[in-house]
Amino acid sequence: MTENKKEKLVVIGNGMAGISTVEQIIKLGGAYDITVFGSEPHPNYNRIMLSYVLEGSKTLHDIVLNDLDWYKENDITLYTGTTVTRIDGENKLVISENGLAVSYDRVIIATGSIPFMLPIPGSDQEGVVGFRDIADCCQMLEAARKHKKAAVIGGGLLGLEAAKGLVNLGMDVTVVHLMNDLMERQLDSSASAMLKSELERQGIKFAMGKQTTEILGGEQVTGLRFDDGTELEAGFVVMAVGIKPNIAVAKASGIQVNRGIIVNDYMQTSMENVYAVGECNEHRGVCYGLVAPLFEQGMVLAKHLCGAATAPYEGSIVSTKLKISGVDVFSAGEFIESSEHTVIASKDEWKKTYKKILLKNNVIVGAVLFGDVTESAALQKLIKQEARMTDEIYHTIMGTGCGGEVSKGIAVEKMDDAEIVCGCNGVTKKNIVDAITVQGLNTVDDIKACTGATRSCGGCKPAVEQILQYVLGDGFQSAAKLGICSCTILTRDEIVAEIRSKGLRTIREVMNVLGWNQPEGCSKCRPAINYYLGMIYPETYKDEKESRFVNERMNANIQKDGTYTVVPRMYGGVTTPEDLKRIADVSLKYDVKVVKVTGGQRLDLIGVKKEDLPKVWEELDMPSGYAYAKSLRTVKTCVGSTFCRFGTKDSMGIGAELEKKFERLDLPAKFKMAVNGCPRNCAESCTKDIGIVGNDGGWEVFIGGNGGIKARIADSFCKVKTDSELFEICGAIIQHYRETGNYLERTSEWVERIGLENIKKTILEDHEERKALVQRIEAALRQVKEPWKQVLNDKKVLAAMYQESRPTSV
Repeated sequence: MTENKKEKLVVIGNGMAGISTVEQIIKLGGAYDITVFGSEPHPNYNRIMLSYVLEGSKTLHDIVLNDLDWYKENDITLYTGTTVTRIDGENKLVISENGLAVSYDRVIIATGSIPFMLPIPGSDQEGVVGFRDIADCCQMLEAARKHKKAAVIGGGLLGLEAAKGLVNLGMDVTVVHLMNDLMERQLDSSASAMLKSELERQGIKFAMGKQTTEILGGEQVTGLRFDDGTELEAGFVVMAVGIKPNIAVAKASGIQVNRGIIVNDYMQTSMENVYAVGECNEHRGVCYGLVAPLFEQGMVLAKHLCGAATAPYEGSIVSTKLKISGVDVFSAGEFIESSEHTVIASKDEWKKTYKKILLKNNVIVGAVLFGDVTESAALQKLIKQEARMTDEIYHTIMGTGCGGEVSKGIAVEKMDDAEIVCGCNGVTKKNIVDAITVQGLNTVDDIKACTGATRSCGGCKPAVEQILQYVLGDGFQSAAKLGICSCTILTRDEIVAEIRSKGLRTIREVMNVLGWNQPEGCSKCRPAINYYLGMIYPETYKDEKESRFVNERMNANIQKDGTYTVVPRMYGGVTTPEDLKRIADVSLKYDVKVVKVTGGQRLDLIGVKKEDLPKVWEELDMPSGYAYAKSLRTVKTCVGSTFCRFGTKDSMGIGAELEKKFERLDLPAKFKMAVNGCPRNCAESCTKDIGIVGNDGGWEVFIGGNGGIKARIADSFCKVKTDSELFEICGAIIQHYRETGNYLERTSEWVERIGLENIKKTILEDHEERKALVQRIEAALRQVKEPWKQVLNDKKVLAAMYQESRPTSV
């Protein structure tokens, strides 16, 4: 077929279902002249990742699946921000709202779904949104800046993702759900209760069994009213009660519709040469709202349009996987037991895991997993195959029997070549094996770029890694290792070793010499290399401010409204009336919104404008508390023997000395210390990176504590008798952590990775190494002794610190 005789294919919808179908057509060599219409002003992006955009861990750029260059490279004409209104079947034209008419030979309708909005009074007010696209995320982000309280109506998958995102933005969020169980369409009561408990721990509130009858307010939302007469205050409402197929184009074109656009097993609609794929269609009376079925439909349609042999689409076994801030949930098939089911269940409240498998006449028909979802892919396959339960399967899934788990390699070896590994993108085992053996790929990231596996929800990543290990055998560990980021395959230790052996002195030099695949690096590796160079060459390395995180560049913590918080240093939590007066004067002069006492016994000036930061620091004339830095943040103290009747040691004095000694020194991650004057532990040494407890015989040192998300009680490290020994031990610990810790790795993780006994051996048993560590940290400390006010008086440094920098995610 010559170039000018290609059939014209028009795709209405630039979402995941439509574009994945186009991707399959391109892979199959389909000879089409392709035009795509998208209502949104963006290229194709991953809607599954919207919750990550909302919580701030990803940007729109991060979730784009196919950028604008991809459309150009594949000769695809793309109209963004353009909505199609109807299809003229008689004249074979696709007509958009702006009057554009494009001729076609075939059309794919992939208009997806729209959020269902409850038809209740007040639902049309400002401050009521759905949660389906980037525009909704933007509205939520804006709402978080204006309002303190939000309500999410709907305790399903989307509602919970929206709620967690809003909580991460600092809002007080209540999920309102009609039923008594969360995600009742995917989870049984046990898994639902565990999920609710975990999300409550993470800050989400719940109003269960509540039917919303009215959204209160005038022009702007003020709250909700329920059928029992109770009310809930809220300045913003997210409606996440469900979705409905977007059938507007089909309906306006005279195409047969029911709840969705009715299609046959090859996605053909009632209009000749017009197809519908994804959430907008209805197949055998079912409308699917999850990702995997949409891609299965797309594969069948792509093969059909390319004239390739394909089995008809006969429906999908629906599965759900949810991950919100460490919460893993999976369900597939039937999950509510009845008298006709045989139930296999295991619940571990200590590890917060739950497994349930349902059998019908010994056939596996459904499953629910909570906490540990490693067997989700295997269970989904067994349910789809209508496999019969055997002792081998039971021991594998439930983790019992003398042999433990069946080898993962054996499981992969038994997989058929045609078996789907990545349901989201229709990637088979053979696709992945060919990418490894034919194209020589040896990392998950390479396979993702080549095949699309793991690109969407990421749930198939363990299976892809297993296939990599199976195919590469002994070469897997060296070939498939992960570097510090996607820019390099080198680990932290390898990079540090190469910097030392090759004498590399700048970030640019490291990237060039060590073969970075991204010349400019990324937000993960640039700060890490900047830290490693400063740690290795403390006397000579010139810090690259542009490679630091934004808070470190601005010397203050940025807040969600764009202002900053300033935290002056208060050694050991002790201040003076003169300093307090200075803080009050500066706060009044520069309209500081709030002055807060922090958990680290300091004062936090919240709401400082960016342009006022230099003046605020100058007029405070106090050292920075480095509340923004990867360095020593605070040394928390009790009043100790100076005032307390139980105190045996001068905790305030020692705490202040420790803070003055180690402040301003760059570390792999933020670092907190505490000093207690007696074992009553009022300063909470047990949750600090280094905790120190005084007693009559001296000091006891603890390391590796953490009171944050990954809470950990510190390990007892050693006991010392004198203050000088204490400073030596602390210096050696900090330097050992500086030299061996991964960038952004807290000591709680470092202790578990390196091993407490190994750290003790290095510092307590090898006296020469301890002496060398102390010498190296003293050399580093000599480079950071200049007072903060000297930096402020250096106009060049000041200008560099506060200049407008290019947008970056660092």
